[in-house]
Amino acid sequence: MEQIILREENFSRLKELIKKNSNKEVIFSSDNDELNQKVLEKLKISVLLINLEGRKDFAKQRNSGFNQVMAKLAKKNNILIGINLDELVLSYDKVRILARLRQNVEICNRNKIQMKFIEQKIHRDNYDLKSLGLVLKMPTWMTKQL
Repeated sequence: MEQIILREENFSRLKELIKKNSNKEVIFSSDNDELNQKVLEKLKISVLLINLEGRKDFAKQRNSGFNQVMAKLAKKNNILIGINLDELVLSYDKVRILARLRQNVEICNRNKIQMKFIEQKIHRDNYDLKSLGLVLKMPTWMTKQL
C-alpha cells in the first residue's frame, strides 16, 4: 500500500487532506502534542509519527510526546505509533532521542500498541530493524511485525 506523510498544523486542512488520500496509508507527523491528541481522537490515520528531536525535557521527566491518554486513544482507533528512523540515525543528540524512544516503547508495550519504523532517506534491512527493536526492549510480538 502506498504511504503518504502529512505534516499540517491546521486541523481543518488536515481533515481535507486525509479525505483526499483515503486510499493510501496516511502517516501524520507534528510537533504539536495537542494537535496529535486531537488527530488521534477524531481522524482516521494509520500511523502517528512522533518527532523526538528538538523537544525540551522537563526537570524530572522526559518529554517524549506520547503519554497514556494518547496510548489509549491509539489502541481504541487501531493506530500504529511510528518511529522516525532518519531522525534517529542523522541526529547529533542520539542519546536523548534513544531515551525518549525507549520511554515510548514502554508505553506502547503496556498498552499493546504496535510500533513501526518509518524510513524516508535511510533504508535498512528488515533484520537490522528487528535487532534495533530488541535493543530498545521491544517485546517479540512487536518486533515480529516490523
